[in-house]
Amino acid sequence: MTRFPNTKLEACVDLLAGFAFKSKLFTNNLSDIPLVKGENVSQGCILWEISKRWPAADWADIKKYQLQPGDVVIAMDRPWVPAGLKWAYIRTNDPKALLVQRCARLRSNTSRLDQDFLRFVIGSSGFESYVRPITTGVNVPHISGKQILDYEFPLPPVPIQRRIAGILSAYDELIANSQRRIEILESMARALYREWFVYFRFPSHENHPRVPSPIGNIPEGWEVKSFSGIATYLNGYAFKPDDWGDEGKPIIKIKELKAGITAQTPRNPGNSIPSKYCVRDGDVLFSWSADLDAYLWMGGEALLNQHLFNVLPSDGFTRSYCFHALKEEMPRFRALSLGATMHHIKRSALDQVTTVVPPVALRFKFEQVIQPLHQQLITLTKRVQNLRRTRDLLLPRLLSGQIDVEAIAA
Repeated sequence: MTRFPNTKLEACVDLLAGFAFKSKLFTNNLSDIPLVKGENVSQGCILWEISKRWPAADWADIKKYQLQPGDVVIAMDRPWVPAGLKWAYIRTNDPKALLVQRCARLRSNTSRLDQDFLRFVIGSSGFESYVRPITTGVNVPHISGKQILDYEFPLPPVPIQRRIAGILSAYDELIANSQRRIEILESMARALYREWFVYFRFPSHENHPRVPSPIGNIPEGWEVKSFSGIATYLNGYAFKPDDWGDEGKPIIKIKELKAGITAQTPRNPGNSIPSKYCVRDGDVLFSWSADLDAYLWMGGEALLNQHLFNVLPSDGFTRSYCFHALKEEMPRFRALSLGATMHHIKRSALDQVTTVVPPVALRFKFEQVIQPLHQQLITLTKRVQNLRRTRDLLLPRLLSGQIDVEAIAA
């Protein structure tokens, strides 16, 4: 095993905190410049679709805060959330963007540190484990620039850094390709649901009469039901910290819904946990706290943590139908959320939010069309999970010198 000398980020990185852009001048104009701020820094990527924007006419005057490909960004307020560390890097195909206050940009300032290698240092479990205990503040936990720069890590020679970055980047590219295919399949499935059950352009709809309902005209024979009328919602098990271990079935939390099962996912043998809390591929999970959304679980047999519902369809309904109905109406659930720091809904929201329910024969026809798409989604998602697990297993071993990259054929 090769041991590399340790160094601090401050010895090889320029850290820049973002500019205090005035929020009253933010725009939603797609021709303006996207802003990178804490709310759109996710786990390894920027969520460009929710970016606020700044007038493009000012671009040339704000050169200092312009981001460039390869830059690493860390959210300084709430740097860690249940889904993981909020960090990202700017990809070659990303739009030009500006850095907002309470976000830090890291850029190598020495030939001793490769910029691509830097992003794997920041994206490592070692950096995440360093950040979590030193994050301070009750209302808005944060990390300072000095704390970021104090992080110490092993620094191999540059040729080895580039070799490590090349190996890990190949995994990232395979993961990105599969994720693009997943996004296309998800869009197709979502579009089909909307076409049939939102716009009412279902098969043979042309001569189907409409009748009044509490939410407007709907096809004759359809019903308006609350979500509590199409399924029951089982809240997850209240695991205690003592229940978290390294062996057994993975425990699903919000992080696992977003990132899948990782080396950091806690486990439990499950022997003392009622079987009703066990979930399997294809189950519909509803995150009703912090991250309000619906998910199709595709990570294999696991145990469900509290703050997540397992959606159990009523007779005549399927998981696929309930999943897409929930996704469609999620903005209405979010509008009913409570809490300043931890958004959540009450169970009563399941009675308040309604959906239009087609006859059972049409729901059955929808299931026949949608199931093959969902099977492809499960297959691709498992491929991504396997690639990510392998990459996460390699990353600390490569960074620590435990794996000799010089012995690996290029």
